[in-house]
Amino acid sequence: MPPEPILMITYSAFLAVIAFFLEMAARAAHRRSMESDKAGFRYHRERNLWICPKEEHLFPVFSDPVKGTDVYRASASICNACPSKAACTDSDDGRAIEVRTLKGIEYGMQRFQRAISLTLLVLAAAMVGAEIFRTHMARDRMSLSFACVVFCGTAWRAWASLRGDRQRSHLHQFNVH
Repeated sequence: MPPEPILMITYSAFLAVIAFFLEMAARAAHRRSMESDKAGFRYHRERNLWICPKEEHLFPVFSDPVKGTDVYRASASICNACPSKAACTDSDDGRAIEVRTLKGIEYGMQRFQRAISLTLLVLAAAMVGAEIFRTHMARDRMSLSFACVVFCGTAWRAWASLRGDRQRSHLHQFNVH
């Protein structure tokens, strides 16, 4: 096999590995941001309420099934009398936690990283696709075609995921105010 097809497949695979690590970094960053937003708060599934670090309860006060949003709020009188209020919330209406229940990839930075990953995968597929037309040996064309199909399939899955995220208005996340 001539060095060009090998080089092209290797470089394209390297781009795909970078895309994979970007996806992993985006998921890790999202997980960390969600954990820090609700630091110290615990969800009690059986009673459908949140418990603050001072053991006070935040009860559901609003639910929007279309947007996939639930809002939980603590009593204003309890929060306003709490010595930790300044570090917890600036609201005089009590601490609120907004829970977005629809699942999917996070907007913002994670969507941006998904788009970068998709771009790298499309570039990898295009480079391998161009090399298919440059080479004349059937064995090299088969190897390059296989690599091109793998990169195109992976790019298609990333594209479908990105499009699906755009169609959903809100995604799974916890926002604490």
